[in-house]
Amino acid sequence: MSSKTQKILATILMAILSFMLVMSGVMKITGGEQVVTGLTKAGYGSYIKIFGIAEILFVALLWIPRTYKVGFYFILSYLGGAAAVEVAGGASPVAFALIALAWIGFYLKDRNNFVVQ
Repeated sequence: MSSKTQKILATILMAILSFMLVMSGVMKITGGEQVVTGLTKAGYGSYIKIFGIAEILFVALLWIPRTYKVGFYFILSYLGGAAAVEVAGGASPVAFALIALAWIGFYLKDRNNFVVQ
């Protein structure tokens, strides 16, 4: 796969991930009924708006060239917590798919992030 194709694919994968996280964040901030019900049931009702703001902030960090690594690691941390809540609550583990999407996109964006020296 050529370098140009890898960059295009990485951008597409990161855009899909970003779109999903921004939409999730907007739903949390605006108080979407299904989101509020699910997070309240899990015991996080008072943190819903904070989670929404964090998701949007992490996506913004991902798209700023100087902070994309920080944004990536924040997103992974956030999605790891989401995956744990999903598994503990018996919900379908959607966060694992998003984590895989993030890792693949990050790898395609810059393979040097995976070189151990």
